[in-house]
Amino acid sequence: MVHITNAPTSARYRWMMGEKRTRWHSVENRRFDDIINDTAARYGIDPRLVRAVVKAESDFDAHAVSRKGAHGLMQLMPDTARLMGVRDIHDPEENIEGGVRKLSTLLKMFDWNLHLALAAYNAGEAAVLKYRDIPPYSETRNYVKRVLYYYNLYKNAKK
Repeated sequence: MVHITNAPTSARYRWMMGEKRTRWHSVENRRFDDIINDTAARYGIDPRLVRAVVKAESDFDAHAVSRKGAHGLMQLMPDTARLMGVRDIHDPEENIEGGVRKLSTLLKMFDWNLHLALAAYNAGEAAVLKYRDIPPYSETRNYVKRVLYYYNLYKNAKK
């Protein structure tokens, strides 16, 4: 069986090819810092967590569109964007505002359990409520690990 990951969780994984790394001072990371910092502060969320979600979701590409139809920096689905008051899903300010608002709602819903909130951001609240845990979907489990990996990188980075 072959497992491919960009965030290995075990020494059993073998490096196969490189990935574009985001450095704390890189352009794609700093470009949205003011928006991320201001929005995160308004919702009481660590801006490094928001950066980690943006990195995992879109790699800081405001025009990213997933195969499932998620858009922008925080990869909002159109219905979610509408619910969060986002009019222009590719506008970085609006997309981050909608994504952080959604993340804040999920953190509160799951009593600030970061693992469950991230799982719900990826798979939906219903799936997390159904399983009362991170759903047994490999995509969601890998997503949570990936966001936490980036979050730890940003927390440990020198400014």
